[in-house]
Amino acid sequence: MNVRRLAAVDMYGSVGVAWRRWVILGEFLLGVVGGLALGLYLILRGGGTGPAVFGVWVLGLGLNYLPLAGHALTLVAPGALERELAGVDLPAALRYYSVRQFWVVVPLLFPALELARWLKGIRSST
Repeated sequence: MNVRRLAAVDMYGSVGVAWRRWVILGEFLLGVVGGLALGLYLILRGGGTGPAVFGVWVLGLGLNYLPLAGHALTLVAPGALERELAGVDLPAALRYYSVRQFWVVVPLLFPALELARWLKGIRSST
């Protein structure tokens, strides 16, 4: 799964209205800040193993939003989203990524996917 394409398709939506990209950027940034803050709070406040494990999971969700937010920050520049989606079959991409966006609940999956993509890029350029 391409995390950058997921962010782009989510920001564009079905009709590409300009305000949607800002709403989605806000969602991603809130996911990072809120997930990290709530996760750390749950881990550090004590209360036993259950809340701590839940806190680690929430922290992992917050970290999942980090690459999404990073890509979204680069895609709000004028014309960047349109360039990213040029030549993409948007209805098919929406169907594909609408289901796959729920993988965000798997802690650290999106950073791992980004790391794998980065490592693949390094290997292919050498």
